[in-house]
Amino acid sequence: MLAPWLELPEVAASLAALSEAAGVDVVAHGTTSDADTIRDTAIAQPLLVATAIATGRALLGGAAPALAAGHSVGELGAAALAGVLTDADAMRLVAVRGTAMARAAAASEATSMAAVLGGDAAEVAAALESHGLTPANVNGGGQVVAAGAKSAIEALVAAPPARARVIELQVAGAFHTTYMVPAVADLDAAASSLTPREPGGILLSNADGAQVTDGADALARIVRQVANPVRWDLCMESMLELGVTGIIEVSPGGVLTGLAKRAMKGVPAVALKTPDDLTAARELLETAA
Repeated sequence: MLAPWLELPEVAASLAALSEAAGVDVVAHGTTSDADTIRDTAIAQPLLVATAIATGRALLGGAAPALAAGHSVGELGAAALAGVLTDADAMRLVAVRGTAMARAAAASEATSMAAVLGGDAAEVAAALESHGLTPANVNGGGQVVAAGAKSAIEALVAAPPARARVIELQVAGAFHTTYMVPAVADLDAAASSLTPREPGGILLSNADGAQVTDGADALARIVRQVANPVRWDLCMESMLELGVTGIIEVSPGGVLTGLAKRAMKGVPAVALKTPDDLTAARELLETAA
């Protein structure tokens, strides 16, 4: 994931500083750690946020994006790039978030998550409700991620809604559900020591796709979001309503631009997968401005 980016001195220096702030060696985990190690949410979350911040800075320098939005833990990367949090504060907070969510998952019954692809939206919602599952990520483009008891996820996989595929995900627990309520208190305590600022551009919230103009509100929403569903579909709707003319997904890029191609047809998008993608991203910034 990170090896190509480390060839850029500014990215390597940024990742080293972000590692120190989080107390997690994201460089090592992004280059040599195996899949089982990275699957640990206490490691995965700092790695994702550090990668987003470092590659976003490589593209933007010290400027804030005109509009920023992050999916799930990506909200912390978006908040840093938008200037709501310092990069170091975002990393300190994600370290607490990852550890607290891992602890909450371990303390509950066995839980899991599954991607539900396709099917009728009403029928999918009814199937989840019948199994006692939460639509933890409503991603748009015909994709919903269900979360809850592992036995219920397995039952959904065995009997998917009509015209839908259900794929169980390799995750540590049922994120963005009430199972994560114990993690909220830890995150709130850590956030109370921070001094958030107003975003430098438009910042969208996972809770409802709304524009957030107050730094304290943005931080409070990020804290609450760990135990509430991600409404990425509403974030994309807001982008369309705001007249977004181009999308750049910071590294590790690909998933969100894929969703945008289905839900935001005609809006050009670039995913920063390697430094080779920076040229196309900069060209899109110029043409979309």
